[in-house]
Amino acid sequence: MKDLKQRILSAVADDLKDVEAALGANLNPHFELVRRVAGHILFAGGKRLRPLLMMLSARLCGYQGDHMAKYAVIFEYLHAATLLHDDVVDGGDLRRGATAAHRQWDPPTAVLTGDFLLARALSLAADTGLPAVIDTIAAITEQMSQGEIEQLARKGDLTLTEARYLDVIRCKTAVLFQGACRVGGLISAAADQQVQTLDQYGHHLGLAFQMADDLLDYTLDTDALGKKVGADLREGKLTLPVIHTLGQAEAPDRQWMTELIQAGDFTPDQFQRLIDLLHRLGGLDYTRRCAASQVEKAKNALALFPAGNERSVLEAIADYALVRKA
Repeated sequence: MKDLKQRILSAVADDLKDVEAALGANLNPHFELVRRVAGHILFAGGKRLRPLLMMLSARLCGYQGDHMAKYAVIFEYLHAATLLHDDVVDGGDLRRGATAAHRQWDPPTAVLTGDFLLARALSLAADTGLPAVIDTIAAITEQMSQGEIEQLARKGDLTLTEARYLDVIRCKTAVLFQGACRVGGLISAAADQQVQTLDQYGHHLGLAFQMADDLLDYTLDTDALGKKVGADLREGKLTLPVIHTLGQAEAPDRQWMTELIQAGDFTPDQFQRLIDLLHRLGGLDYTRRCAASQVEKAKNALALFPAGNERSVLEAIADYALVRKA
């Protein structure tokens, strides 16, 4: 995993520098407080994966313009906005290993800063002069909002099905990956088939990424994860490892899990017992297999493009989504 990560980082080192510079250069708030709160989430770490996906996709399609990094930060602004909003909704204490913005300032300030980042992303989309890009960004914001609302409505819902879970993570996560890849094609004036292929790559990558993320809540400690372990379950979010395990559990184990989820809190010993159940009843392995299947679909989608550096890096990113540790 370390070698794979290093290979990806070496391949995108120049792009990462361009993204970091563009994040600050294109923020342009009128008030210093907005800059501080936005900077708290934007510059507290993060892999810059979504901007990189746009840039790699654009280069894969032969982009020749001068504004690639500027347009790429659209997707980091959108991502940061959702994190600010999510932490307020969920009451989270930590984000990327630091105090969540709504704790360091207050919930209204965090929410309004998230709103600013959404608006800034739309402004940058308008700067492309391409209606298809504006439509894509608008659709992303709509679907991500709906996904979050659906997840909120389903908190603690023990009847949540795998199909409904997949629909939620498609809206919450995959559409932003899709959009980044799609816009890379659109700004390159790529053929429709190429744009659709990138869209499919992003879709499957996003699903794999979220499934792998859901695994991390049960496999890492707080320092490595950057937020409190077990946070999903404390917030009543049923993710695929738990959904599958509930479906496999006999009555006594299912009843114990039901009571734990409904209580909304648990001791370290109870959490360890849950992890043992997720192992024993196959919830973790099943989720890994589902994520691996999505990774293969993402990589297969790229077969339309000739072999080369950008395609190789995009394939490596798909592999990394499955094995990453944070």
